Amino acid sequence: MECRETAVSYLSWVLIVGGVAYLWIQTLIHTAYGRYVKATAGCSYPARLGWFLQEIPAFLMPLLLLLLTEEPPRTGPPTGRTLLLCTFMLHYFHRSCIYAFLTRGRPVPQHIVLNAIIFSSLNGFLQGHNLLHCVQLEDAWMTDACRAAGLLLFVVGFTINIHSDHILRNLRKPGEIVYKIPYGGMFEFVSGANFFGEIVEWCGYAVAVWSLPAFAFAFFTICSIGPRAYQHHRDYQQRFEDYPRSRKALIPFIL
Repeated sequence: MECRETAVSYLSWVLIVGGVAYLWIQTLIHTAYGRYVKATAGCSYPARLGWFLQEIPAFLMPLLLLLLTEEPPRTGPPTGRTLLLCTFMLHYFHRSCIYAFLTRGRPVPQHIVLNAIIFSSLNGFLQGHNLLHCVQLEDAWMTDACRAAGLLLFVVGFTINIHSDHILRNLRKPGEIVYKIPYGGMFEFVSGANFFGEIVEWCGYAVAVWSLPAFAFAFFTICSIGPRAYQHHRDYQQRFEDYPRSRKALIPFIL
């Protein structure tokens, strides 16, 4: 399959513009999920099913493209492209097949799930097609400092994200709905430790891939979950009088 440069460029700019729009919307209202879902909300999916449905397309789309790619890529070693694609797929395999079945979250509104399915499908195709058919890699790409740094950032962010989710998941016993202050790991520095980890992940991915689609996705991630960290931070401060004053919302010691 040849690189569909027009489609890649168009979808990348859709992510960038969509990220700006989503950021603006979140300055006006809370995204209706988790603690911000009203009890009178309409149709919802159980948390585990909702998370699985909305995350799995981002894993299946690049996997399908990988299986359908019969001819070698235009330039660069296939193993390099596959490794970079696997970093993307690893995150979504974890989110859909591990995190989704461990979560104890609240039901997810139907419109959130449907919108996420659309986004995950388009982004999964964009990142998969871009890596398999568009990105150009040099033969010595593994020794490139930029790509090595990007992969290291991805691993660090992925680890922070998983560890932070583990801390949040174990704050409450099964069936409990009360909120508690998280401690440990990056939660000692920021209220949105899980969001911080995911942002570091995708920034590392963008540095390693070094292409417009990867940067567009990282930008969209910052715009979409960055405000959630601030919303959580403010909610914690309002709920708990003894909430640690030294914690920031998203970026340690800064923001």
